[in-house]
Amino acid sequence: MPRPKQTEGGLTKFQRYRRQQQRRGMKQLRIWVPDPNRPEFAAEARQQGLFLRGRAEEAEALGFIADAFEWREE
Repeated sequence: MPRPKQTEGGLTKFQRYRRQQQRRGMKQLRIWVPDPNRPEFAAEARQQGLFLRGRAEEAEALGFIADAFEWREE
């Protein structure tokens, strides 16, 4: 596997980017999430959707999604 190119003070492009983001007050976060391309994901989403159908939590969840969709960052 080739080594990343080091430039500008011996830092790679990614190291420079990470440092820039840290200076901006950002923190890197790595997490594992379910793969939406797997058939099990669709089956579980369908099952949870059926479980919520008609419940108060369904309206709350749909309201949250609608609000998040309409939210604009300025």
